Amino acid sequence: MKLMRHGASGDERPGLVDAQGGLRDLSGHVRDIAGLALSRDGLARLRAIDPTSLPLLAPDTRLGPCVGGTGNFIAIGLNYADHAAEIGADIPAEPIVFNKAPSCIVGPNDRVILPKGSAKSDWEVELAIVIGARASYVHANEALNYVAGVCLCNDLSEREFQMERGGTWTKGKGCPTFGPIGPWLVTLDEIPRLDDLGLWLDVNGERMQTGSTRTMIFDVAQIVAYLSHFMMLMPGDIITTGTPPGVGMGMKPPRFLKNGDVITLGIDGLGTQRQEVVAFDDWTAKVAAGEPTH
Repeated sequence: MKLMRHGASGDERPGLVDAQGGLRDLSGHVRDIAGLALSRDGLARLRAIDPTSLPLLAPDTRLGPCVGGTGNFIAIGLNYADHAAEIGADIPAEPIVFNKAPSCIVGPNDRVILPKGSAKSDWEVELAIVIGARASYVHANEALNYVAGVCLCNDLSEREFQMERGGTWTKGKGCPTFGPIGPWLVTLDEIPRLDDLGLWLDVNGERMQTGSTRTMIFDVAQIVAYLSHFMMLMPGDIITTGTPPGVGMGMKPPRFLKNGDVITLGIDGLGTQRQEVVAFDDWTAKVAAGEPTH
């Protein structure tokens, strides 16, 4: 099942994708793709609905973040062996954990805003986990029982803020719009092999990243179990799980995002995203002129 959220930013409504790729509205059945709707029982109720009975939306309907009610947006660093090699980092013995701010979360095709003073903003295509049930001290062999599904994420990063300004990585990872998710939340029954998904990312039509979840150091179940020993995971929490090679920081010379760039990215079975990159000053000018902010 592919679930999504649609409508104006901050006022999204629930929906799903039918077998023909049509967008259907779920507002008559559930308040949001959040909370109890993400539980096993909640997902079973949605799965039992005949998609053809639901209102069909226009193909150009805006898609919002594919899950609501996110309290914690967690990220795993250096989780692909080939990416660690690309930047000359050691393979971590345990997952590297940091937080992204919930204000990072935007829709899959919304604008990405470069923060003030940014000179080294970078891209990262990633597989993200959406938690469906409260998880605390779970074992890896049961961890997937706590997962509602997975989705595509662009874990954008300001490398100067992250690497050169001291302290934790969070300050380079938590900028507004630095976490587009979606277009869909895909339930695990549609993903037979989480450990064999292809990922890709282009900037201005040029391929930058090509990878596979086969090179992940810690897999989805291990990550959920590990985090549950340090925090309580709640329905709607998002865990983005690391990126394959091809980030701008790892290039020689390094390449970073600039005003007007267009990022496109995708993961097998999870859909695609497209973001226009806008410098902060240009974005504020667009807002002042009354243009849509997404």
